[in-house]
Amino acid sequence: MLVIGGGATGLGTAVEAAARGYRTLLIERADFAHETSSRSTKLVHGGVRYLQQMNLTLVLDALRERGHMLRNAPHLVHDLNFVVPAYSYFSLPYYGMGLKVYERLSGRLSFGHSKLLSRENTLEKLPGVKSEGLRGGILYHDGQFDDARYAIALLRTLQNLGGVAINYVEATGLIEHGGKVAGVEARDCETGAVFALQAKAVINACGVHVEQVIALDGRPRDSLLAVSQGSHFVLPRSFLPGNTALMIPKTDDGRVLFAIPWHGALIVGTTDVPVDTASPEPRALPEEKAFLRDYIARYMGRAPRPEEILSIWSGLRPLVRKGGVKTSKLSRDHTILVSPHGLVTVTGGKWTTYRRMGQDTIDRAEQVVGLPKRPSTTLDLKLHGWTPNPTTATSPWECVYGADLPALGALSAEEPCLDNLIHPRLPFKLREVVWAARYEMARTVEDVLARRTRALFLDARAAVEAAPAVAGLLARELNRSEAWKTDDLRNFQQTAKGYLYEE
Repeated sequence: MLVIGGGATGLGTAVEAAARGYRTLLIERADFAHETSSRSTKLVHGGVRYLQQMNLTLVLDALRERGHMLRNAPHLVHDLNFVVPAYSYFSLPYYGMGLKVYERLSGRLSFGHSKLLSRENTLEKLPGVKSEGLRGGILYHDGQFDDARYAIALLRTLQNLGGVAINYVEATGLIEHGGKVAGVEARDCETGAVFALQAKAVINACGVHVEQVIALDGRPRDSLLAVSQGSHFVLPRSFLPGNTALMIPKTDDGRVLFAIPWHGALIVGTTDVPVDTASPEPRALPEEKAFLRDYIARYMGRAPRPEEILSIWSGLRPLVRKGGVKTSKLSRDHTILVSPHGLVTVTGGKWTTYRRMGQDTIDRAEQVVGLPKRPSTTLDLKLHGWTPNPTTATSPWECVYGADLPALGALSAEEPCLDNLIHPRLPFKLREVVWAARYEMARTVEDVLARRTRALFLDARAAVEAAPAVAGLLARELNRSEAWKTDDLRNFQQTAKGYLYEE
């Protein structure tokens, strides 16, 4: 099995294949989770919005998968309390009943009971939320995770199963034998070397870019996707102190909006804006910035000043097109297509259902290439780093390393200076840079500061200030030249500009 694409869908599909015993290779033209899969709203959820749309199948599947994600990766997924503030007496029973249905649909995998809150209890749970006109609230439970770190756990799990994954390798063409796809022509993006990779099954899991790979098959088709952009602000926790998330159930454009505590900061998002092109580095549009500022002012008393917006980032959603339907109304169900030449394409879906997408894709690939069906084993597969209780963590951030934490700590014992923080405003230590280079396939400063740690997403200015030290340490670990270090640092600083808020 050869998988093209190193985001949630591709990694989940590759883990599924390797867990069934197939020799598995995954290639990714940039870094793992470089685009959409590191830019989510950090939720593991069934999707309250899809319940409103009466898409019960998607909600049921996602709630089941949410439970399995918590069980299989408790170092990366955890329960989070959410409160919906109610500013009319009618909204209390309306949303209360809906969230009780949401709870019941999760069955034995429920994260906890929902309940109505008084006005006083709501203000206690959400200090800083607008109190004028507040009638009460509804508390419910959902899941939260670190998306990029979860992707790295999938990468390490794939390797543990005997699979191979390579970042910075691009599929440039398809190999055909007897009218059927039999492999990929590829290029090493670092060295420029070209080579052929042969496989019985080739799977296109490139998210918003799947149509580019479909075109390599020589059969361009009508546009498959409607691409939607979602943007987020990151603010200081002082805007919404405490450990409870805020959920706004219906914005003016019909979306659900969240304000969520995450790694010591507050994420506010997401928007839903149709875009014509799928950029690798999408940037928040002026109307998205205005939308987020408006809702922050409505619910938290004031709009943030520019210097209070610690980071701003955007991700793209691959929504399967249905003519004339707004992107906010399109389903997050996944779709699997097979070309006449046997190229298997999977697209759509959402992070929470990544495992089910991988299972369905490998089921279909087995049929396409005539392999005997092998049962899926991933429902109970514990991911790399699994541990019920990382007792040696000295900060909440360190919990993401799970069972690897003692080995990570040993780096500081060997080289005490690695115990220093990369920046005073960030929770990450220099030893995480070394760990990322040695064990997590980090190749650039951006890989380290955006996805192995989450510095760029939490505080873009601090990440820029930390970058020179990170570049020096990474160059040492990868045996890179001074010229490489200078170029890579320049590339990171250019990318980081897009995460800095500008009016």
